[in-house]
Amino acid sequence: MSVKPGSTTTDEGVTALLTDPRFELMPFDSFGEQMGHLPDGASIAITTSPTLGLDATLEWTEKAAAEGYEIVPHIAARYVRDEDHVEEIAGRLTEAGVTDVFVPGGERDEPAGEFDSAYALLSTMEELGYEFEEVGITGYPEGHAFLDEETLAEAMAKKEPYATYIVTQICYDPDEVIDWTGAIRDRGVELPVEVGIPGVLKYQRLLSISQRVGVGDSVNFLRKTTGIIDFVRQLVGSRGKYTPDALVDGLAPYAHDPEIGFRGVHLYTFNQVPDTEEWRKGRLGE
Repeated sequence: MSVKPGSTTTDEGVTALLTDPRFELMPFDSFGEQMGHLPDGASIAITTSPTLGLDATLEWTEKAAAEGYEIVPHIAARYVRDEDHVEEIAGRLTEAGVTDVFVPGGERDEPAGEFDSAYALLSTMEELGYEFEEVGITGYPEGHAFLDEETLAEAMAKKEPYATYIVTQICYDPDEVIDWTGAIRDRGVELPVEVGIPGVLKYQRLLSISQRVGVGDSVNFLRKTTGIIDFVRQLVGSRGKYTPDALVDGLAPYAHDPEIGFRGVHLYTFNQVPDTEEWRKGRLGE
């Protein structure tokens, strides 16, 4: 699909994208403090930690849901052991009132048990009779370090029947996000897209995270034309922090485009909520 420039004004689009985003937090000790900086009743995605596993995700899901937040736990397939573990996880989530889950494959070299992919877990959950109102799967606007485009397309086609939306991995280039969305629409994928964007980060943390949690592809993409030093300088500006202004401004004209089908923004906070919230409210004029 050839994507034409969107018709929404930048200001209107920014308001639409940032008014009610989903905030992603990591289930570390800082979670409770960071959660306190979010708007009341905010939607919070909770990642699966490679070091803490699913237990920390489930524990913070239960705590945060009890405080009135809308919680979307990441149930990374490669961290789930077997069907009994699926039963335990689904039972705890249901009891906590969770209606929306995100199912990635999971950044783990060897699966903890029977599930080596998101599809394997999704299909098993359906066989066992566990249904959630919303189910998210992953999208990769800049590809995957270990999977080619054909493999990614096949995986999405297999997962799509079980899902209700897609969350994209971080991509700093809005044109790449738009082009990728047009490409999946051409393949017949109609699921709404929640665009993953980074929050406000100091550049040292940005580069560290880029290496550890999957932002590396996006960094590599940009440094192809700028070199890593110039890339960092472009991101951090004069105050030593990256802010996603250019990314959001580039996405804003497409915020209401029905062919693109954005459903909102997924803010990767990396547990740096105060700075990100200050930026978001500033963009909204609050």
